[in-house]
Amino acid sequence: MLRLVMTLLAGIVLLGGSRLPFEPRTFEDHAAQAVGTWRTSGAAEIWHKGFVPVEDLSAIPPKVLKQIQHDEEYGWVVAGPLPAPPAGAQIRWDDGSTMRVPVITAREALLAVSPWPEEYTFPEGEAYKLTSATYTRMRLKTLRGMATVPAWRLYFSNLPGPIDRVAVDQKAVGTVKAAVGDQLPGSIRDFEVLDERTLLVSYDYGSCDGEPLDVRLRLREEPDLVVLGIDVHGDAGGICGGVGMSGKDVIRLHGPLGDRVVLDAVSRLPVLCDRALNACRSGNG
Repeated sequence: MLRLVMTLLAGIVLLGGSRLPFEPRTFEDHAAQAVGTWRTSGAAEIWHKGFVPVEDLSAIPPKVLKQIQHDEEYGWVVAGPLPAPPAGAQIRWDDGSTMRVPVITAREALLAVSPWPEEYTFPEGEAYKLTSATYTRMRLKTLRGMATVPAWRLYFSNLPGPIDRVAVDQKAVGTVKAAVGDQLPGSIRDFEVLDERTLLVSYDYGSCDGEPLDVRLRLREEPDLVVLGIDVHGDAGGICGGVGMSGKDVIRLHGPLGDRVVLDAVSRLPVLCDRALNACRSGNG
């Protein structure tokens, strides 16, 4: 049976065989929806004209990062008065373009840095204590190039230096993930541009017996985007605990990639979203 398989990790249920309770959607079905969603949801506008960061939103000095990695389970708490945020701020790209943006509070910046939910509590002596913060700016790589962006510099009583965190309120300015809406897990993990018409594509899929299957890359090209997906051949029928598998293959484009965005057919998101998480989702926490 030929079917489109989305990313499956070990232990999740994989449906196979010819007796499915529904008609499986084809690559063409998913690709058509991905193209339509991208063009009508506002995602394309955000991608090309909005704030799309492609590196970490926190700047942590090496000695601070070393202590955080050593402490492992420490929490993050406010332990002093914090300044109010400005009413608004500006992102300035190196090409001279600008964008007015709202900003988060210093407390929200702390919550964005913390890996723990806001309601968690921590034993005395096992939390980093935020005692003060300064509104500042930091340099950040974005999809539109390098930019100077608003930031909070966070000072802790028990860390050997401050942490800078981007202060842009991404939820307010809009993110690609929010524009696209609910997503299924995609199968295309990453790609490398070998030349203007050739991509080396990394993908994930599920296998019932844990053995590699016959996977074929699929492609749909449009003037403004490229959609990638996979078809998987030779899977046994029935219901099983899917074992996560991965692979790589080369695919040839009909035209030069240029500045076209590359989408995953199933998730409808740019493949870059897996490589740079904050590019598509809010990093506000």
